[in-house]
Amino acid sequence: NYYYVVLILQGLCVFHSIKRGTQGKWLWLIVFLPLIGCIVYIFSEVIKKRHVSAVQSTVQTIANPGGRINDLEKRFKFSDTFTNRVALADAYLQNGANEKAIELYEPGLTGVFHDNEHVVKQLIQAYYNLGQYDKIVAIAPKVSRSFEFSKHRANLLYALALQQLGNNEQAEKEFNAMNHRFSNYEARYCYGDFLLKLNRKEDAALIFHDIVDEAQHMTRKEKGDSKTWIDKAEKEWSRIMNEA
Repeated sequence: NYYYVVLILQGLCVFHSIKRGTQGKWLWLIVFLPLIGCIVYIFSEVIKKRHVSAVQSTVQTIANPGGRINDLEKRFKFSDTFTNRVALADAYLQNGANEKAIELYEPGLTGVFHDNEHVVKQLIQAYYNLGQYDKIVAIAPKVSRSFEFSKHRANLLYALALQQLGNNEQAEKEFNAMNHRFSNYEARYCYGDFLLKLNRKEDAALIFHDIVDEAQHMTRKEKGDSKTWIDKAEKEWSRIMNEA
């Protein structure tokens, strides 16, 4: 069994190498050192190449975002599919072109895609960036019952939109849905801030205390991007305790 597995692996590596035109460099290694040669080839020419390609693509996107958008615009102009539409809208949103993103997302919410969760989440972000809170409240219920939604930042933006519109009862329900231990620190900090604005200091203090208590059991790496919100929560909790 081992012999046949190695033989098949050799065959695949040889075929891949010939197809890529690198047989002069790799063929002898794959043939005369079967297992080791195949492992080295796969790591060097398959896994590593893909990783480098992905990194290069990311760097190119950061250095020249307009180039990627131009490519996506051409692709969408050639073929107006849902996939091409959303890819271009995502690129617009990422680069701050909220109005253009919305123009593409909104028609996408038709037919079988009327409750596409990704599009709804992206629209919520775009609407929030423009302060269009009423539109967020109109579309968020399409996906608000999804468990994934409660872990996504779009749920926080929905809660903040409700708060902005004065619908505090529903806003608190959404904040509560995101109040999971060892997660959602931005949302939970905003929940505490929401309670403070309602003059519910004791309730807010409990939220901030839980965040601070959890942070004591986390490493700096585990805190990651949440450290900013954990630090804010600690300051608010200390302030409330000093005022007590």
